[in-house]
Amino acid sequence: YGIITGDYKYNEMLPQYKNVRSVKWLNIIDNEIKPTPHKTLTNINKHPETVEIYLKLMENNEVENLQNNELKDTFFSEKYFNDIVDTLKIKKNIILQGPPGVGKTFIAKKIAYGLMESYDDSKIEMVQFHQSYSYEDFIQGYRPDEDSFKLVNGVFYAFCEKAKLDPDNEYFFIIDEINRGNLSKIFGELMMLIESDKRGSGNQIALTYSKQEERFYVPKNVHLIGTMNTADRSLSIVDYALRRRFSFINLFPNFNDSFKAFLNEKGISKKVISSIISKISSLNEEIENDDSLGDGFKIGHSYFCNPPKSGTDEKEWLSDIMNFEISPILNEYWFDNKDKAESLIENLNS
Repeated sequence: YGIITGDYKYNEMLPQYKNVRSVKWLNIIDNEIKPTPHKTLTNINKHPETVEIYLKLMENNEVENLQNNELKDTFFSEKYFNDIVDTLKIKKNIILQGPPGVGKTFIAKKIAYGLMESYDDSKIEMVQFHQSYSYEDFIQGYRPDEDSFKLVNGVFYAFCEKAKLDPDNEYFFIIDEINRGNLSKIFGELMMLIESDKRGSGNQIALTYSKQEERFYVPKNVHLIGTMNTADRSLSIVDYALRRRFSFINLFPNFNDSFKAFLNEKGISKKVISSIISKISSLNEEIENDDSLGDGFKIGHSYFCNPPKSGTDEKEWLSDIMNFEISPILNEYWFDNKDKAESLIENLNS
């Protein structure tokens, strides 16, 4: 289907139908939609229900292709991916939590694309929390301005104002390392407004720094996606107030058939793929059975998702990952048992 962009013209060069109008095609699908009228052009504007059926058939094909593309590199099952998307639709706020290397930030954008049903990065904003991140950075605060101070809107405030102007489309705010910040301090009074049933202008409130007559609300088309590394010992536990407002999605390492197929497509030999899966699976079993570690500390698959550059030997590529990316993690995990750490590292390089 498409939009007619020009008037009638006669084109002698065309082999069969020489009476034409120029068209900007918006979508082309392979399967035929039946029934179709047996004539060149049929005006179906008088039958809006037919138009709607046709457009849905077209759009569903496009969305299905997009979602298949999103699934391809996540190594998820279709059901699990759709369950996450559905949870975000209902709850409005989710946190993807898991060990290092499961692709939490990568998957956050995939989920956003899956729900918005397009690849529009203008509707996605990403920030990373840290210990110094503040309410003033996130919502609103005073900043120095030459001779005085002025009120400046934070990144989430500005994003919400942008989403309010486009209520028919979905917007996604991704917070990387969400548990690295002081969450109660950063969210402030927005802790209430981000709840799924507190969205919209009916729940607008005054902010800490706003003028008396000004009110703010979080629009219904804004979704929050946080990521959290379960293996970071330096972080405090997420407080209960925030846990009530987010659904927590557990992500685990996936060394499955989809992972094998992915590496195979990138030119990695079956022998090296088998070695990766065998060694990392054995290592993860060791981590899981350690009383001071557990599932949240396993090694993820994404360490191996950047294939070697052209001309680089695959064994050298694998050795660099084992020595410079995974070995330091093991030394940190078993900082009080160097012999065990060295034994596991030696096994990775065998």
